[in-house]
Amino acid sequence: MCLDVSAVDGMYSEGNCSYQDLFKYLNLTKNNDLYTMVRPVKHYKVTTWVDLKMVIYGILDVREIDQTLVLYVWIYMSWNNYHIRWHPDMFCGLNHVLFPTEVMWKPDLIVEEMTEKDKAPPSPYLSVTYQGWVEYRNDQVLVSTCRMHVYKFPFDIQSCNLSFKSALHCDDEIKFKAILNASKIAEWSREVMQNQYEWLFINMTVRNKTVNTFGYNQSMIVYTITMKRRSVLYIANFILPILFFFCLDLASFLISDTGGEKLSFKVTVLLAVTVMQLILNDILPSSSDRIPLIAVYCIGIFSLILLSLLETILVMYLIEKDSESKDNEEDENQSLSKECGDKQGKANIHKYDRGGKKWMHCACVCDVSADESPSELLSVTKEGSSSQLTEESNTLEKVSDELRAVEKTLTLVRKCRMEKGKPGYWTRVAKTINKVFFIFYITVASVFLVAIFSIWSYAEDE
Repeated sequence: MCLDVSAVDGMYSEGNCSYQDLFKYLNLTKNNDLYTMVRPVKHYKVTTWVDLKMVIYGILDVREIDQTLVLYVWIYMSWNNYHIRWHPDMFCGLNHVLFPTEVMWKPDLIVEEMTEKDKAPPSPYLSVTYQGWVEYRNDQVLVSTCRMHVYKFPFDIQSCNLSFKSALHCDDEIKFKAILNASKIAEWSREVMQNQYEWLFINMTVRNKTVNTFGYNQSMIVYTITMKRRSVLYIANFILPILFFFCLDLASFLISDTGGEKLSFKVTVLLAVTVMQLILNDILPSSSDRIPLIAVYCIGIFSLILLSLLETILVMYLIEKDSESKDNEEDENQSLSKECGDKQGKANIHKYDRGGKKWMHCACVCDVSADESPSELLSVTKEGSSSQLTEESNTLEKVSDELRAVEKTLTLVRKCRMEKGKPGYWTRVAKTINKVFFIFYITVASVFLVAIFSIWSYAEDE
């Protein structure tokens, strides 16, 4: 129920309780440009103080390759309009009202880092109190630039600024003032934040500053947003797979060097690491002044695997060279074995001849006549035995010489067979290179991984 209150000059009385009556009293219409064209101050030298507050509702996206930050924010501004005053008792206790934004002046607020205009329509109303305080509340999506420090990616911490200032007014005309301090703003943002994408909101600070733009000073409020990347997904999808590829390359040292399986396996692992590097190239910005540690990590693993591949090619070349020399030696050994076989056959023939002579000689000794006397037989036997001993001694000497020749031949054949199963010179060199390189490979890889992870843990961002 409206109060029976008389207005100033007796113009208003009971029944002035509608918004239309207040609009008529204030002369607020769309055709009246008095309230929209200029700052609402009594004197042009009076400064308009604008209270500003920003709260983050969500971190929608962080594009490293474009170095942009996408935030969903809520902005609150309030200022005093000197030309809007009324007494609540004149309008049934009405102490505030919502006006369309088209009929009221509002600060030309801009975000200096903003790269894309918000496509959502702004808030259509302003809240005005009877004392002339105007409040403007608007939520929007801010797409702003942010210099990304990716040296420690994916364990990086990013700090992005949002600088609010007037587009044209100098600091003598409009000055901005933060309503809440940094701790309260950060706590409030942490409570209302609904989405953080892959980031963890840490803190937000605010400070007032004056900047010189095109020869005149302007008031500015700078919000600094600090956030940390959630690195678990990158560890599982990027860092660990590359480490697994490196472990596969280590395991390839157990594969035999004689076939081509080891070489093809190492080439496949090297191509897999190359694919991971291409994926990394699509994530990181190319404008970074320092090479990110994750790029150093990928290049280091790639270099180690490449060095291992080159060592495998060298070892296979030496083994192949040794196999060619072995083929030549086998041809020579085959001819030598054939010659040894011929000599052994001849020795057997001599043996059989000697045996035949021996049996023939024995037959001659036993074949005597019965009519001969014993004395005659004894003389004949003595003559036969002396000639027999001489012949047998000569035969034994020949047999011993031939046995020595056969023994030498058998020793040579045995030696040839042993050398055939023994690895060649270049094969032994290749195995030595393989052992030395494996020790070197393990040492260098261990030092590299320990160093890169230590720098990752303790290094400071750019």
